[in-house]
Amino acid sequence: MAGIKALISLSFGGAIGLMFLMLGCALPVYDKYWPLFLLFFYILSPIPYCISNACKELAIFLTTGIVISAFGLPVVFARADVVMQYFLFFGCSFTACIILN
Repeated sequence: MAGIKALISLSFGGAIGLMFLMLGCALPVYDKYWPLFLLFFYILSPIPYCISNACKELAIFLTTGIVISAFGLPVVFARADVVMQYFLFFGCSFTACIILN
């Protein structure tokens, strides 16, 4: 029963994070679609761990690099004035909801 609760909380956190990411990009007040590049990191993060059977340490290292990049991209966007400063907070928190849940 504990596995089902973990799966439900993981899917709920991912759905909430993706919903807020889409709303933050699609609302006419903000009208910036640059934050959607975070979806590449969300898709790429489990791939090294799923592919590698022989070298688990390398797969964990590569997955960690992708996750850190997903946290760093909102910082780069906020510093370059591509998006407003609110996205720095929300982008990192949504990444935490999706990847670290």
